[in-house]
Amino acid sequence: MKIFRNPNFVKLFYAALFSQMGTTIGNMAFAFYLLDHFSHQPSYATLAELMYSLPTILVFFIVGVVADRFDRKKVAENCDWIRAILTVVLFGALFTGSIPFIFFVLFLRSAVTKFFFPAENSLVQGILSKEQYAQAAGLNQMLFSIFMVFGVGIGAAIYKTVGIHGAIIVDFISFVISALLIRSCHIPFAARLPNGKVKWKDLSIKSSVSDFQEGINYIIKNKLLASLIFGFFIFGLFNGAFAILPMFTMKYEMSPDNYEWYASIFAISLGLGLLTGSGIGTLISSKFKPHQLMVIPIFVTGLLIFLLGFTDKVSIFLGIVFIIGTCLGPINIAIGGWMPKIVHPKLMGRVSGWIDPLMMLAQSMTLGIIAVIFPKVIETIDYLYYGIAIIILFVALFYALTLPKLSRALEEKERNLDRKPKTKNTKPNIRTI
Repeated sequence: MKIFRNPNFVKLFYAALFSQMGTTIGNMAFAFYLLDHFSHQPSYATLAELMYSLPTILVFFIVGVVADRFDRKKVAENCDWIRAILTVVLFGALFTGSIPFIFFVLFLRSAVTKFFFPAENSLVQGILSKEQYAQAAGLNQMLFSIFMVFGVGIGAAIYKTVGIHGAIIVDFISFVISALLIRSCHIPFAARLPNGKVKWKDLSIKSSVSDFQEGINYIIKNKLLASLIFGFFIFGLFNGAFAILPMFTMKYEMSPDNYEWYASIFAISLGLGLLTGSGIGTLISSKFKPHQLMVIPIFVTGLLIFLLGFTDKVSIFLGIVFIIGTCLGPINIAIGGWMPKIVHPKLMGRVSGWIDPLMMLAQSMTLGIIAVIFPKVIETIDYLYYGIAIIILFVALFYALTLPKLSRALEEKERNLDRKPKTKNTKPNIRTI
């Protein structure tokens, strides 16, 4: 690939790889640690997952501002250094045995992580040509899929071999390597500071809030975009449930003695399904409209989640999970191809800035609910699967009723725009559907 001839991209790609490694391995190892040492309190593992998602809600309104206003290279690098320091603190916190303090450190580390990827992604955009954006996005999706496939397994393997302290040391090394790779990059000033140098005194909470208000107003006025954003919120519920439910299923129902192994196999099944679905979606995307690639797979996913609650065999459970992953692939492709068409480039950053916090809000809500109701209110995990399935089926019905009509409206508006004569010195037309 020509893109790998760009040394800055290669360094940033591997920096993202090691940064994700440092985040994933420690998080999964810590979940296994809590389930081992506090098996009578499964809510601890759920709360640990909550510490990874909750910070998004608290920092989302300044993440985009920091990436746009400050030196992106320094922001990404310093995120790694700060997380490395917090990892050392976490290493020491384990010896204290204070769960609240450990959760607090995990919360801080996760909050810093939220600043890394917007800055790193912005740097990638600044060093590539427009023709290479799709390749970079595909590689990032591949990176995500790899960690979905192997992340839990690597975390479990490291936890089993070197323990929780060894896993945290691996985290520390990963963050340091990532920081050094970013420091070694030679990135043009325009890519690092596209808006010029900005002083702290020039920033305010009011200006940050104003930017996000503009983004949410644009989303609300664009009915098709609002429908897709609503879908991201629902998918956050799915992510929250599947971050912890499969582990609980293996620990308390299907395989108490080998739950780490089967939790790893779950992640591999879902990740391989996602890779398979992405390949299928790429092949058929030109033959189907985006809403068709969304409605049918979402509906099938809802039915399959119902089946997860009924089955008591590990092999069937993992097979269903693989098919669910296959259904998710076309959905990601449809949304990824649709969003740039309906969002004006001028507002893409502010619109994108709402996706992660909405997903994390839904994920945090789901994890919080699970922590409260299981096993105190609901003793059977199956009912949690049924609840998630009902929500997913509701989304499929909602999309089936709304997306075809909104899609036709968008196509009609695009045809009308193409018929209009082009004029010079006109302001960009930020269309809404």
